[in-house]
Amino acid sequence: MTTSLLTAGTLFPEAARVSARGHLVLGGCDTTELAASYGTPLYIFDETTLRNKCREYLQEFGSRYPQVTVIYAAKAYLNKALARLVAEEGLGLDVVSGGELAIARAAGVPLERVYFHGNNKSPEELALALEWGVGRIVVDNFYELELLEELCRQRSAAQEILLRITPGVDPHTHAYISTGAVDSKFGFTLATGDAEKAVARAQALPHLRVVGLHIHLGSQLFEAEPFVAAINGVLGFAREMVARHGLELREFSPGGGYPVQYLDEAAAPPLATYAQAITEAVQQGCRAQGLPLPRLVLEPGRSIVGRAGVALYRVGAIKDIPGVRKYVAVDGGMADNIRPALYQARYEAVVANRMGEQPTEKVTVAGRYCESGDILIQDLAVPQLTAGDLLALPAAGAYCLAMASNYNAVPRPAVVLVNQGHARLIRRRETYEDLMQWDEL
Repeated sequence: MTTSLLTAGTLFPEAARVSARGHLVLGGCDTTELAASYGTPLYIFDETTLRNKCREYLQEFGSRYPQVTVIYAAKAYLNKALARLVAEEGLGLDVVSGGELAIARAAGVPLERVYFHGNNKSPEELALALEWGVGRIVVDNFYELELLEELCRQRSAAQEILLRITPGVDPHTHAYISTGAVDSKFGFTLATGDAEKAVARAQALPHLRVVGLHIHLGSQLFEAEPFVAAINGVLGFAREMVARHGLELREFSPGGGYPVQYLDEAAAPPLATYAQAITEAVQQGCRAQGLPLPRLVLEPGRSIVGRAGVALYRVGAIKDIPGVRKYVAVDGGMADNIRPALYQARYEAVVANRMGEQPTEKVTVAGRYCESGDILIQDLAVPQLTAGDLLALPAAGAYCLAMASNYNAVPRPAVVLVNQGHARLIRRRETYEDLMQWDEL
């Protein structure tokens, strides 16, 4: 049963396998050896899976549409090694903070391929983006529009921008990861007339160049229909803005939100499904509205890194409450993966050092942190576990480390990149000294 998760669907990275010793192997590396070398908790990223997913986006969309730019949404997870990897594959970056921008620059990502998002960028962050030559700034609100114009005026420089439009489309996902509905903190709302006011104002500002429109509906969108509905609505709006305010739609971004599979029984549609629906909708919509085809800008994040990442934990204390529940505690939890506590995310897991054994019981995998809500998985079928066993939790590449904290003053885990039997440390484990280096007595 545990080994079936390696073959059913796409939970684990590509080429994950079980060794003759019954150990989980990722990228040609035995996970028990990785745990011994680097400790646990440990996040393992498979380089082949990462690169192939970047190439799949370029192929699926590029084969269906004449001008395509793919930018990786860094908020899913970013460090210097990952930024450099996606840039090597021809992708740009979607950043939402000065910190993500600094990582991109330090990794050597061409900054003309960086798009700067965010609903409350600070003056300092915007000034840094202008100084470093960011390719596009995606303007989210009227405050930012005026602030950016003033910063550009002070530098006697122009900046190309996209305007983020909130189309009022229900993306059918969890409320915490829904961003395209009318009731959203993001963007200029179409239904209230703010979107048109933003176009009119931006067109009148001498230092800003509106090159396109952007939308983002949310994350984990298991249906293509919300994309199509939003595209049709915004292209109709674009035609009106061309006529009324002289908008030139050189770029159009339907955002990201493409899903990954987290559970054995909940497969995500193939990327080709979204590529076909989105490119058809844009091409047909532009023909219907009499618009020239803009460059299509895609912003995948989770779907680039989600499957590539696996979290490896070591079992510690076990508490059996007869007739109620059996708790198995691991050495990580909500500080390195807050998703289950934050929005009830669900995961699978396998016993990485005993892959050949059949499950005999169901347990609840609990984290080590001082919160009753620190539960990673409920009712996980496993063989009887003992302290020292290793649990591998797949599809852990996105929004785990990116939202990690030092709750309970616990150092954050190490991260390794595996490829063809070689492991490379791309983020060392934090130390107690790291936790205190900014403190003053």
